[in-house]
Amino acid sequence: MNWRTLPLKKMRAMRTNRDWLIGNTQQLILPGLAMAAVVSMVLASFLSGCVNVVTYTQPTLVRVIDASYAAPAINVVVESTILAGNVGQGTITPYGTLTASTAAPIKITAATGGAALLTTSGILLAGHQHSILISDNAAVPGTYAVTILEDQQIAAAGGHSAFRFLNQASKAGAVDIYMIPAGVTLANSIPIVTNLAVGNIPVYISFPSQTVTMVVTPTGTITPKYTSAPIALIGGEVRTVLLVDTQLTSTPAIQAFIANDVN
Repeated sequence: MNWRTLPLKKMRAMRTNRDWLIGNTQQLILPGLAMAAVVSMVLASFLSGCVNVVTYTQPTLVRVIDASYAAPAINVVVESTILAGNVGQGTITPYGTLTASTAAPIKITAATGGAALLTTSGILLAGHQHSILISDNAAVPGTYAVTILEDQQIAAAGGHSAFRFLNQASKAGAVDIYMIPAGVTLANSIPIVTNLAVGNIPVYISFPSQTVTMVVTPTGTITPKYTSAPIALIGGEVRTVLLVDTQLTSTPAIQAFIANDVN
């Protein structure tokens, strides 16, 4: 076997080339790593900015309850959205979805001609349900009042139903309300609400679910001024009941409108 010895000068040249290659490779790698770090920081900053900018605010659910005797057919505009159009007394609209606001503009106009009847504002909370109750202003005849109610938005407890009563029957005055189970007489029943004044502050009242008949009497008497058809309740129902005076008959003296809040 023949061994070939490289000249010393050539070996030194090879070592020099190798050192040059390693040095330049390091020079290429270091700037690349620095650039990658910068890109990573910029990307992280961008994503962080996205997280901070992208937010979500729950809407609010709103409906209209018209209890006014004096108002003509009306339109109700909330936040530039027509929430109710050409409605009259006894109307309880479905819920509409609006943007939550601490000062939501509310405008009521005549359905015919568009004359402005009332302009106001109110608080509509995010993730809540509200009713805009329109009634007559007793202090200033011929004008109207707007009340924003907080509606229950979760089902009643298991095996129970929750009802809320709005007494706007100004002629009938204060009333007692019975929820009479099937097979039970009025004389043997206990009122679920007593002495409910006109323009009352409404609260929800829970009771065991079953088929009941709602009877409304003047406070302290058992003479019915309104008797409903049987109402079948199985549990979880939440209802709002609007009571108003009948306009064309004396019997019954009171008319009731029932709306579903939940279930």
